[in-house]
Amino acid sequence: MWHCSFFSLPLCCLFLLFISTHCYLSSPPVVDLINSTCKKCSDESADFNYNFCVASLQVIPVTHVTNLQGIGIIAMELALENATHTISTIEKLLNSEEFDPFAMDSLRDCLELYADAIAMLVDAFGAFLSKHFNTANVLMRTVMDATSTCDEEFTEKKGELAPLAKENYNLYQLSDISWCIIKQVSSVPSDLPNVSS
Repeated sequence: MWHCSFFSLPLCCLFLLFISTHCYLSSPPVVDLINSTCKKCSDESADFNYNFCVASLQVIPVTHVTNLQGIGIIAMELALENATHTISTIEKLLNSEEFDPFAMDSLRDCLELYADAIAMLVDAFGAFLSKHFNTANVLMRTVMDATSTCDEEFTEKKGELAPLAKENYNLYQLSDISWCIIKQVSSVPSDLPNVSS
């Protein structure tokens, strides 16, 4: 059984390390940075939801972020939080036993996909902080593929409802936000601290 606290401690340590080693840069206001980042991402992808991006990232306290790298870290943390919460949702659905055998098998497959997604998100976070942007991007795309695979589990049977459609959509979008930001960060010089050993 997955618990959020298992993943939160290492992420908090990495985030605090990032904040403590990061020199503050003069940058546009965070809201403008969020809007311009989401706009750039939505211009590059038909699947990208601008409104979802802005709404998700505007929950970030202004004092926590000074640049695009900081927004990228928060986006990955939001994706990890979403995936961890979805694991709990799937476990509750499995314990409810209100689904037919096909749906139960699909839920079990999705549970495995989300467990793998959590591991990939943690690895992507570490790769991003270590400036291994290509690795981070590949991992984020793989998480996006996992959400699509979970959706497809339910559509294999005609007329089957997908109880995780919203969760899959949210993780897909959060991962797409992260992927796009990683791509933007990798294309310009940055002051992101290198924490690799």
